[in-house]
Amino acid sequence: MDGYIKQERLIDAVKVMDDMEDNGVEPNDVTYGVMIEGLCQGKKSGEALNLLDDMLERKYVPSSSLCCKVIDLLCEERKVEDACELWKRLLKKNCMPDNAISSTLIHWLCKEGKIWEAKKLFDEFERGSIPSLLTYNTLIAGLCENGELTQAGRLWDDMEEKGHEPNAFTYNILIKGFCKIGNAKEGIRVLEEMLDKKCLPNKSTFSLLIEGLFESGKEGEVSKVVSMAMASGDVDSDSWDFFLTRIIGTLDNGVDTLDRLLVENAT
Repeated sequence: MDGYIKQERLIDAVKVMDDMEDNGVEPNDVTYGVMIEGLCQGKKSGEALNLLDDMLERKYVPSSSLCCKVIDLLCEERKVEDACELWKRLLKKNCMPDNAISSTLIHWLCKEGKIWEAKKLFDEFERGSIPSLLTYNTLIAGLCENGELTQAGRLWDDMEEKGHEPNAFTYNILIKGFCKIGNAKEGIRVLEEMLDKKCLPNKSTFSLLIEGLFESGKEGEVSKVVSMAMASGDVDSDSWDFFLTRIIGTLDNGVDTLDRLLVENAT
């Protein structure tokens, strides 16, 4: 019933907007924004896109969050091509898509497996703007998820050259990518770099890596990871909980292993 009432109110609002124009009162950017948000909430992607196009034709500049909502809805409804066309229209209308808009579309393109379209969009965006760490992370995540680790590494290098320091999320992305292709030992190298750069690992970092080691039959490397973490001193309480439950609960000599590590790192 609530959904029906909201739908009726939305229809009434559209009629009011039409009446405004019939009476010579042009809607402003606020009117468009309210209407488009309502259409997005009502899952009316086609109508929302049409209104956004009309807004652009009248030379109003839609907010970043408004564009993201329309792009999200289009992509949720598997209309990724329409979302890409919207991104291009924003460029043509001199409304340069910002990092939030571009990251949103890159995320969806990667999710749809359109990796090279996402990379192409990123390159086009980079020609006119400086990608944020969020934008880099989004594309690196998509590349890793699809097994394109070489390309992800190149983008990582480009990110660092542009002055962005990878954060825990970035490192976790790469560790997850290596574990996904069965190369968890390379994930250990990534953890070493993370610790060298003084980037604080979290529970996700260790769980991704240790689960990857177990799945690839490299249980013997698990104690090495825990030892590295203990030696660094950068272990939060959630990570400790994970170590205790996962190692003691899985390894036959879990208690002995933990005792040995404690002794080694106490001396």
